[in-house]
Amino acid sequence: MGLCLAKRNHDADDDEPHIELAGGNVHLITTKERWDQKLSEASRDGKIVLANFSARWCGPCKQIAPYYIELSENYPSLMFLVIDVDELSDFSASWEIKATPTFFFLRDGQQVDKLVGANKPELHKKITAILDSLPPSAK
Repeated sequence: MGLCLAKRNHDADDDEPHIELAGGNVHLITTKERWDQKLSEASRDGKIVLANFSARWCGPCKQIAPYYIELSENYPSLMFLVIDVDELSDFSASWEIKATPTFFFLRDGQQVDKLVGANKPELHKKITAILDSLPPSAK
């Protein structure tokens, strides 16, 4: 399992290619207003939210991003969000993000589960457990 514990210094000569953290059915959250809008939408539609607090410079975040996008396409009954901790640092701090990636599972805006680190089997296991806990009409 991989995770990044501290914010890396960004150098001017950092030519690392930009890896997209969002795609597929993953919604990129760039403002608190957009977060509120998506949580309201999920509550209205009876969806569980999976929020991925991530960073472009974080190796494990970049490694799990394609898998997260794939999960978003395989589980359309969930709402997949990604929050760049550097873009929304104050907001991320309010969620007490200590390492990236950190995944929160939310029902009606309330945390029901959490996973720290890029652990694909554990992420899949938690998604399955969440879906198994829902009534058949919500799956």
